Amino acid sequence: MRYSNLISKPSKNVPHDADSANAKYLIQAGFIHQEMAGIYSWMPMGLMVLRKVENIIREEMNSIGAQEILMPALQSKENWEITGRWNKVDVLFKLKSQTEREYALGATHEEIVTPLVGSFVKSYKDLPIAVYQIQTKYRDELRAKSGILRGREFGMKDLYSFHTTQEDLEKYYELVKQTYLKIFKRCGLDAKIVESSGGDFTKKFSHEFQVITPAGEDDILACSVCTFAQNIEIATMKAGDACPACGAKLEAVKGIEIGNIFDLHEKFTSAFGVKYNDENGKQKIPIMGCYGIGTTRLVGAIVEAHHDEKGMIWPVEVAPADAHLITLNSKDDAINEKVQIASQGLYEDLQKAGKKVLWDDRIDASVGEKLGDADLIGLPIRILISSKSLDQNGVEVKFRTENKAKIMAFDEILQLFASNS
Repeated sequence: MRYSNLISKPSKNVPHDADSANAKYLIQAGFIHQEMAGIYSWMPMGLMVLRKVENIIREEMNSIGAQEILMPALQSKENWEITGRWNKVDVLFKLKSQTEREYALGATHEEIVTPLVGSFVKSYKDLPIAVYQIQTKYRDELRAKSGILRGREFGMKDLYSFHTTQEDLEKYYELVKQTYLKIFKRCGLDAKIVESSGGDFTKKFSHEFQVITPAGEDDILACSVCTFAQNIEIATMKAGDACPACGAKLEAVKGIEIGNIFDLHEKFTSAFGVKYNDENGKQKIPIMGCYGIGTTRLVGAIVEAHHDEKGMIWPVEVAPADAHLITLNSKDDAINEKVQIASQGLYEDLQKAGKKVLWDDRIDASVGEKLGDADLIGLPIRILISSKSLDQNGVEVKFRTENKAKIMAFDEILQLFASNS
């Protein structure tokens, strides 16, 4: 991946209306492009990050027996009327076709997945079952803000599970809870499990997954050591109290919600008349759970948690590339040819080794411009080749998380990647 071939390149100008770190850096670095309030195009490097996040989620969902499907974004009014939510969900985008039929753009998918699964479930032998999708959602937010943290069009992974007993649901609920923590850890985030109200979905408690950051919108009480936390709105404790899970001190902090899980019980299966025959041939209603992760929101949360004053700092597993290779040109033609040959050779060797490299091959860019763009883009490793490094028979290597660079021999680079992966 050559810098000179990128359709969207970093800009020297900071977006004037950026109200968050993720909006500032993702737009300035050319990862996303704002089309209108709350709606973005995902450019090559931004899309690479998003696809990596989605694939991590996909791998972990598959590991707990969930089956991937894809449901329509365009949903019938009739289904939303069956659940009584057509006039209750205030963020629902509604539209009318030229046939006068009314539709909704999917803000969530209970109205589709419940009758869909119900059409295949006839017996207790068909349960439990869990299906998920990674889909675009649409919500008519009054005020889209904080970059890709709160948009009108956004990516979501939603998982739905169907069970014969409450005990079986709770067992799967706990499995998903732990799997979510694993997903967020792979994305470079330490998430807190926050007890919260179930809202419109259920009278029981639900759980949110929060990343602690000053940029967060939610006020929570969080343990300073373990993953325990409570939403302040329903908190039974206060800041300074001992954590009931580990005894450490609870703190009042801000958080970004990156996932949530709900026990839906029979709310939707009952509305759609979904039934199965139990062991005795008696018809019963399955109970249901739903589990969401905002995929585009998760990318924004990663930036909020991993950045400094220079730009983004991507965790290894979600970085758009493994390394940023920079060629520093020389005014001496003979030296410059050696630098170019060395850069081309290392670029090809890394690619053959299965590593993705962004090569800043620009001829007319200054040293400061190249280094500044590298910090803004924030790839895990920066590799710089110059006449100075070649004089020392190597390249200059710097981790984005560190301040100092060091000279390494060419044959040490592949070993470096192996130990850092």
